[in-house]
Parts: sequence; C-alpha cells; structure tokens
Amino acid sequence: MKELDLILKNIKNKEVLPIYFFHGDEPYFIDLAVKAFEHDFLGEDEKAFNQTVTYGKDTTYQEILSLARQFPMMGDKQVIIVKEAQDLKLNEEEGRALEAYIENPVPSTVLVFAHKHKKLDSRKKVTKALEKAKLLFLSESIKENNLPKWIADECLKLKIKTAPNISNLLAEYLGNDLSRVANELNKLKIILKEGEVLDGTIIENHIGISKEYNVFELQKALGTKNANAAFKIAHFMGKNPKNNPFVMMLASLYSYFSNVIIYNTMAGQPPQVIASQMGINPYFVKDYAESARLYPLKHATRVISILREFDMKGKGLGAVNMSEAELIKELVYKIINVDKIKMKV
Repeated sequence: MKELDLILKNIKNKEVLPIYFFHGDEPYFIDLAVKAFEHDFLGEDEKAFNQTVTYGKDTTYQEILSLARQFPMMGDKQVIIVKEAQDLKLNEEEGRALEAYIENPVPSTVLVFAHKHKKLDSRKKVTKALEKAKLLFLSESIKENNLPKWIADECLKLKIKTAPNISNLLAEYLGNDLSRVANELNKLKIILKEGEVLDGTIIENHIGISKEYNVFELQKALGTKNANAAFKIAHFMGKNPKNNPFVMMLASLYSYFSNVIIYNTMAGQPPQVIASQMGINPYFVKDYAESARLYPLKHATRVISILREFDMKGKGLGAVNMSEAELIKELVYKIINVDKIKMKV
C-alpha cells in the first residue's frame, strides 16, 4: 500500500481523514493500519468511551452509520473500526445512506473499514464515491519478483545488516505471507547483536532454512556445473519436500536460467545495463558470466525446455509414480548433462 507510511505518520500526528476504507488482497498492510488506529490514535483514558471495534459479520452498515453520527464523550474524536468488513452486506437503502455519509461525514468521527482479501467492486456507486473523496486505499499483494526487495527494505527499516542474497533466500523459503516474514524479521532483530550481520548460519539456526541445502545453493552448483554438490543438494532437498517445494524450486531455476539467456544475448554490455535487464543487483552479474560460459545460448535454452518438461512431470504428466526426490535427481542430471542429452523435438 503506497500510502501506508503517510497514513501511519498521520495517525501518530493526529492528522486523519474522517473515513478510511482499506481493501485489497494483501491483509498485512491493512492490519498494520488498523492496528495503528486501534492502539496509537486515542489515549488509554479515551478508548473506553470513544473507541468501538466491531466485525462485519456482527453488524450492519445502518448500525455503523448510526454510531458514526454520534459525538465523542469527553474528547475531540471517536474511532469506529470495522474489522472483516468484507462480511458486511450492503442493500440499496444502506448504499444510498453510505454514499450520503461519504459526501458529508461527521468531522469528529474516524470511521475505519478493513475489507480484506478482495477489492471492492469498482462498478459500484459506493466505490466511486469513496474514490472521488480519496478515502479508498488499496492493499495489493507483493509480486513474487518484488518480494526480495520488499524484504531488503524491511531489513533496512529494522536496521538489520544482511549478507548478499539473504533477502532472496528468505523470500524463497518464507513465501509471500508478509505477516510471517515480518514476524521472522522481528525475531531476528531481537536475536542479532549490535553490528552483527544476518547470514545463512543465523537463518539456519533460528528459522530452520538450511544454508547448505537450499535452492540458491542448487542454482550455484548447477550454474558452475559442480555435479557432486548439485546431486548432494538434490538428495537433501528430495528428503525434505515440505521445506523445498518442487514447484518453487522450478520457478527459481527458471528465473536463474532465464537470466543466463539474457546474459548470453547481452555479452559485452556494461554490468549495470545487464543487471537492469535481469532485474538484479549489479553485484550478482559476475555469477551469470561464469554460468553463461558453461551454458551457451543453445544449452541455456535447452535447460528452459527441461524445466518446462519437469513442470509437467511434477503435475503427474509423463512421470507416473515418480516421487519429488526422483524428479529432482533426474532434473539435476539432465541440466548438468544438457550438452550431451538428446532433446525431444
């Protein structure tokens, strides 16, 4: 949610709008904003009289608007928070009443809606009224390719120093459950000593992600054609499918070898230009230089075909009764020997 930092700042400074309607498929940002309204806006002595928290399944828009039109007791503002607002039902009469309130809200009321897991229907009159009044705030999920950057930014906010590629490692294994990622980072913040760098050893000890047997080490082994290391990692990952989902591994390898193809087609260009095209930090371009030497364009393209083949096998097509452990080992063998095996036409 691009406005979140400003909203949190305004809550702290008591400079708020009369209505905040949060909606969208990413609950984490909505929860942060609602938590700030619930805990940081009113003083403890005011909350008993002037703060109401209700849930969509337990109320109606009519009841909410009735509360909103009341005035605060012994204070300047009252806060009404509607959690799980996606459970509210809106009939035609309530829709008209809500539109009227949006046009003329009570200045002493701060009305907060937390409509999670989906967006409001943009065709509805209420949605258009909220948009026109600039009271609608969209919380979108972080795209997979942007997740490492989001994690890196969160580490900066928490003043956590990280070793290279740590944000990628956390993104790969924690996924895009932002609440979980944030909780893990906060735990690591407590654990880390002043000046200590967050590295693979700390992550392995406190989160359980192996620093030696993960998809990034597999990428490195395959990228340098270190067959012994690649098969060792494949064996470990195959024994721990819960911590190493096959589909996530394929996606990561697909991204890696797609970048190898990009490097092959841009050889001779400045690292900053290549990095921009790949969407990575220029620091890591040198890793792709070695992989591009070992996997020229023809072979890197074959690897992409192999990954597509194993994507189908992972879905049970052409690999009847094969376990993920067997699929990983066969995949590693084919990639390492991509210059020797015959490809299906």
